[in-house]
Amino acid sequence: MSESNAAHAALIHTLTLQLGAAHVLTHADPSTDLSAWENDWRKRHQGRALAVVRPGSTAEVANVVRACAQAGVAMVPQGGNTGLVVGGVPDTSGTQVVVSLQRMSAIRSTDPANLTLTAEAGCTLVQVQQAAEALGLLFPLSLAAEGSCTIGGNLATNAGGTQVVRHGNARELCLGLEVVTASGDVWNGLSGLRKDNTGYDLRHLMVGSEGTLGIITAATLKLSPMPHARLTAWAAVPSLDAAVALLGLAHHHLGPGLTGFEAMGQFALQLTQTHFPQLRVPFWQTSPWCVLLEIADHESEDHARHLLERLLETAMEQNVVSDAVVAESLAQAKQLWHIRECIPLAQAEEGLNIKHDIGIPISRIPDFVAHTDGLLAQAIPGVRLVNFGHLGDGNLHYNVQAPEGVDSATFLQEHESAINTLVYDAVHRFGGSISAEHGIGSLKADTLPRYKSAVALDLMARIKQALDPHHLLNPSRVLSR
Repeated sequence: MSESNAAHAALIHTLTLQLGAAHVLTHADPSTDLSAWENDWRKRHQGRALAVVRPGSTAEVANVVRACAQAGVAMVPQGGNTGLVVGGVPDTSGTQVVVSLQRMSAIRSTDPANLTLTAEAGCTLVQVQQAAEALGLLFPLSLAAEGSCTIGGNLATNAGGTQVVRHGNARELCLGLEVVTASGDVWNGLSGLRKDNTGYDLRHLMVGSEGTLGIITAATLKLSPMPHARLTAWAAVPSLDAAVALLGLAHHHLGPGLTGFEAMGQFALQLTQTHFPQLRVPFWQTSPWCVLLEIADHESEDHARHLLERLLETAMEQNVVSDAVVAESLAQAKQLWHIRECIPLAQAEEGLNIKHDIGIPISRIPDFVAHTDGLLAQAIPGVRLVNFGHLGDGNLHYNVQAPEGVDSATFLQEHESAINTLVYDAVHRFGGSISAEHGIGSLKADTLPRYKSAVALDLMARIKQALDPHHLLNPSRVLSR
């Protein structure tokens, strides 16, 4: 047995003593299938782990980190494994330990008077939503994978979703963290304080760091009062400029009641109707863009409906909206939101695709889309563009599908690098970001230096070196060096 193999075997033995054999999974047992932890959500990468460990407490996470650090073995923290940038799965070396937090799924405490709850990192997002609802309160983070994604992963990637226009990203919804450091120490920062000016904000540093600076094991989360009414409308708009104008009108008429504002291009909706015909997508055949918007009202449903109908009337008078429908029931509202959430699924059914999760100043999004659509159409005749996203906060999912009849795998192999460069150059030109809510992971780590300032990258590298000097926490993620 080689020296490295012996060291790995000794580490596996130590981890088994710490967690029990049932919670240390390896390839040594041919009947053990690790693919759920080794393959990324989009099936773009298949890694191989030295082991998958499943600690059940913060103390066990700390023990795992100390053992791996002593052995010099890299760790990959993982929640629900729903990430889209290959940031939570092992590489192909077979030398990394996946630290799955899914067993840590307790709601530790609730404090309705403080409008907070404390949840362990392995709680699914829907579990946190339901715990808040049981208190008569709202945890507003909402995204398509909420039944599978975990709160630790949401915070590690600073997840966004459909309610950011009102409530902000995951960072704005977090008041405190518990984190295991690269040395195996535990930082208990589970404060429910909204004001705490006692030095550097370590919470903000950890949120969005994608497991490269520490392993989040629990979080104190900010809740909101449950609105008395929520209404959803679907509007057809003649252009993306009109969608931006409608957003301005919505801010004016609805104020802080505007909680969601999604824009969806015609081809994105066509794919959804094709692959999910039971959904009956409104207006997609007659309008180049559609908007899905939501109002939450703390007065009454009648008040909310009056505000929403007045908004749509004004928008039609100004030729910003050509047609619209307001959901008459919660079931209808869920159906409309389900259409939006099915766009990525429909795109996957259509074939492999190139995803771009970008942030652009809202005022510049129409010009960006016109400019970049034109460049791609010129470079690849027949290319199909699946444009949709959270227009209310400037986050566009600008995705590229192969021309009809072209093999999608071949298309990606031949064009992905050039398309990414074209799109990201355009994003940079329009003052945007190459990642709005998905993170950097390993998929964009080599690309980031082209669009991030050298000063910012140097500061990030110094922070990484200070907190994880041996680069054992999710190495080669976010920073490629």
